[in-house]
Amino acid sequence: MEQQNYNYNSDSVFVQEGSVSKKFFANVFLWMFIALGITTLAAYLFASSPELMQYIRKTDEVTGRNSMTILGWIATLAPLGLIFAMGSGLNRFSYATILGAFLLFSFLLGISMSSILFRYEITSVYTCFIAAAGIFGIMAFLGYTTDVDLSKFGPILMVGLVGLIIASVINMIIGSSTLHYILSFVGIAIFTALTAYDVQKIKRIGLGIEENGGQIAAADTKKLVLMAALSLYLDFINIFIYLLQIFGSRK
Repeated sequence: MEQQNYNYNSDSVFVQEGSVSKKFFANVFLWMFIALGITTLAAYLFASSPELMQYIRKTDEVTGRNSMTILGWIATLAPLGLIFAMGSGLNRFSYATILGAFLLFSFLLGISMSSILFRYEITSVYTCFIAAAGIFGIMAFLGYTTDVDLSKFGPILMVGLVGLIIASVINMIIGSSTLHYILSFVGIAIFTALTAYDVQKIKRIGLGIEENGGQIAAADTKKLVLMAALSLYLDFINIFIYLLQIFGSRK
């Protein structure tokens, strides 16, 4: 989803959008909402069903401790692999392959999140979801309407994201609750900023498609829609999860 592949003016974000660009942008949000719907349904089904949940987590009869099953680990780790596969294979894979990976990712992440939601009161889940939707909506609006070029903040945000991932992995080893709390606030800040950045980037891509007319194949445009939807989907999900980690009430 690199903008330079499509040869359009970097200032095009400030020009008037046409019907092609608006359709591209609308399709991005449509697929984002579809992915969220699949994730929400999968998470609800597994979290509300002890029979399904036992395939994800098992309880030791002696110690009473919960641990992840093989399926649970697959549901947790597979989405990360799918993200890398979709990104690296964007030009090689067909639209059907990218779409299948996108839908599978949404479903598996829902299964993975069910074990997280299972630990929190349903009221907290609803409240944090609404709060995440509000934050996401405001930042998406700002990213779409601002005249400030946000692309210069991209490297800073990427460095911050890599640092967040590294610090999170380290904290998984040391298990510091204080660091976990701090990282949750940092995560909200990074993904809130990324929302505005990604929305403006997606707007630029749509304008690039508009300017290139019919030079970009329909299948390639559809693949770009899915990858753009994935970016916004991840921004929203991460904001929601970090809010839940800070403000969620555990059962």
